[in-house]
Amino acid sequence: MRGLPSIEQSGRIRTRRWDAVVLGGALPGLVAAIRMGMNGARVLLLEEAAAVDAFPGIREPFLITGAKSDGVLGRCLRELGIPLIDRQRIGSDPLAYQVAFPDARVDIGEPGRTFEELVSWKFAEPESAKSLLRELAEAAAAERDAMLAAPVVRVPRRRTAPRRSSAPLGGTPAAPANHRARGLPDAARNLPRRLSALLAAQTRALSNLGSSAPSPEALARLLGQSQEGSALFAGGEYWLHTLLRRRIESLYGEFRTLPGPFRVVSVSNQPGVALDDSAEAWCGRALIINAPRPALANAVAQDPVPELLSAPAPTRRRLKVHLRCRRSLLPTGMSKRVIAVRSPERPMEGTNVISLRVFPSAGRDDSVDLVASSVVAADETNIAAREAEIEAGVTELMPFAAGALARQESTSPRWDSDDWLSDPAASAGWPATCNIRVSSRSATFVLDRAAVAGLGFEGDVLLGWRAGDCVAAELA
Repeated sequence: MRGLPSIEQSGRIRTRRWDAVVLGGALPGLVAAIRMGMNGARVLLLEEAAAVDAFPGIREPFLITGAKSDGVLGRCLRELGIPLIDRQRIGSDPLAYQVAFPDARVDIGEPGRTFEELVSWKFAEPESAKSLLRELAEAAAAERDAMLAAPVVRVPRRRTAPRRSSAPLGGTPAAPANHRARGLPDAARNLPRRLSALLAAQTRALSNLGSSAPSPEALARLLGQSQEGSALFAGGEYWLHTLLRRRIESLYGEFRTLPGPFRVVSVSNQPGVALDDSAEAWCGRALIINAPRPALANAVAQDPVPELLSAPAPTRRRLKVHLRCRRSLLPTGMSKRVIAVRSPERPMEGTNVISLRVFPSAGRDDSVDLVASSVVAADETNIAAREAEIEAGVTELMPFAAGALARQESTSPRWDSDDWLSDPAASAGWPATCNIRVSSRSATFVLDRAAVAGLGFEGDVLLGWRAGDCVAAELA
């Protein structure tokens, strides 16, 4: 198999086989695993030990939207067969998040509330605020329709592969029922400096792109989706990842943890992973790479590194700090999601923009977990200094917590991480369709988050959904 070193099956090598092996526990791979399992595939999902052991909130998206029946997440959860009782536990909050400036805390959410905030804090005059919100809502709805109708990914074939007639997997979705204008509306262009900084901070916090800007279509969705509010989990379950993992474990496959070195190999022409500390290999008819390939290339115990792991290096990373404090120290009126801008005069990059999520404690004590993050250069060397800046920014938001924020230390994953941010190739990225096959001769696929990074969280959902359908069609 081109790009993968072959190891021969023998009495010394103990090989276990699945239909598909997913390497990495990021959100797109979880969604794809369920879609493949729904078409009869047995799936193995491999995760790094450090990622499994970390606080679950580290991996949860900053903003989860579209959980209603007409939203991207809501539609996807139905297509994944998530039981109604679980879907009903995802509630809706009219407030998406707050954007905190040194002199203002702006609630962003349903249109009426956002309108009042923009006018009250003098970010916009009433008429311009009304036009901005109306046009952004229309553009975001048009983009949502286009996203739900788009194939998003493709798998070039050397020959026509048969598909099972029992499930419409891998086909082109139906065209949207309406045809609204797409792209960034005129009302969101050439804005006053203060309002422009407000939108730029949201773009940096919500986009998963590295150094490039979202396309006009992606930007319209990023900025307009907040008017739909946010999704909240109720009833003691706070993690979207856990909901999806439970579905996989109960019906479609298994999870394994990779605690140490491993190799990406081929056994009897099937791609998989061989463990260095044992004579065991896990293979599948398809291998789905669900982690940053440059990080994998640095982590595998192979020289030379397989060609299919080559990819442009990430330009940015999301640096996260996990803190804990008493619930009583949270300022009154502070949202569970805050985008903090330390100086509106500086570019909306680095630790000048801090995203903060508040999670209820899993225990019975009066405490909350805080996950604060900033997007920094991928080659940043002074990580400790940047983490200190992030913590200082949280203290500025929560002045009563000064000296009471307890840093929760954990080992950072080497490869199984959502935090490395890359950029699509020129003329690629949403709304273009991306190729997920790594090699024309290999049953190996890559879930390239850069291709949908401009859409943020919803891009990850769509990538896993459509890629899972395409790989299932290949396996069929």
